[in-house]
Amino acid sequence: MADDKNYITPEGFEVLRKEYTDLLNGERPKLVEVVQWAASNGDRSENADYIYGKRRLREIDKRLYFLQKRMEAAEVIDPKKLKSETIIFGATVAVENENGDTIVYQIVGADEFNISLGKISWKSPVARALLGKKKDDEVVIKKPGGDETVVILNIQFK
Repeated sequence: MADDKNYITPEGFEVLRKEYTDLLNGERPKLVEVVQWAASNGDRSENADYIYGKRRLREIDKRLYFLQKRMEAAEVIDPKKLKSETIIFGATVAVENENGDTIVYQIVGADEFNISLGKISWKSPVARALLGKKKDDEVVIKKPGGDETVVILNIQFK
């Protein structure tokens, strides 16, 4: 997988699209109204509503630009349509660590990782260690606190 790609699941793409739409059609128009109202109140140099509103509009516009570029560059890959004996983008992987604990990871795009949900970016050190491996393989994951060896228990695409 090329590092410059923006791989993403359909669910991850939908989250980006929803945020873009909510900002563009919801928050931004309301804020424009507030800024226009604040501007009509006279002196803008000490008008907190105006100053904050303009700053927030710039933040929203930057975020909209970022989201638009990420969506344009996105390569949507649906894990449900994948089949592989090896771990690739979109795989849900169950591993057993040295303590006997089972940990489940889903390898997702950089824009959708959420470690508390077990979703890790395909660019992360853990995912990089797992990519290309098969069930029953032992994998050494390099972590800041020291290397950890895990055994791959299961690979699914869901």
